[in-house]
Amino acid sequence: MDTNEVAFAFHILLEAVEAVIDRINEAGAEAFRRGEYREAQQLLGTATQLLDFRDQVIAMRRTWAQLSDQSSSPWEGRPRKTRREHGWRTPQEAFRRPILEALVELGGRASSAEVLERVGQRLADRLTPADHEPLPSNGQIRWQNTARWCRNDLVREVLLSDDSPRGLWEISERGRRALAEKPDL
Repeated sequence: MDTNEVAFAFHILLEAVEAVIDRINEAGAEAFRRGEYREAQQLLGTATQLLDFRDQVIAMRRTWAQLSDQSSSPWEGRPRKTRREHGWRTPQEAFRRPILEALVELGGRASSAEVLERVGQRLADRLTPADHEPLPSNGQIRWQNTARWCRNDLVREVLLSDDSPRGLWEISERGRRALAEKPDL
């Protein structure tokens, strides 16, 4: 298995976990509406465990990305098909700089729809046909889902604000500095 395949495996795993979390959220909301509070509480506990698991997978994916970027990697130099040749999705890391740049262009704070529109324009030549497919779990366009996951990572890294109102994305001062100082962001 090459580095792209491992990275793609992490993506598939994260999509599957997110789909389960979505289903549990829906079931929990329905249990709450029915007044089945014990059932809703059990589902909340399961969702919390899944969120912790998802965070662990994200951390492993970051570790893998660091390991696979080392120049002395044993797999380096071997001819392999790229994700694009396979028709796979654009990697989440490709969304980092476009999200930050879009937010700066939009005055530092904007709705997720506005940011995604700008990001889509910036990455139009990189997005693959697979990126434009709807996800089977929720019908959301794959690249937009990937951008939202990237946004979550940027919030964890304090490059985006974590206290913005729901639906609004906001770049932090740390994010502005990183954008200016790190061309490989």
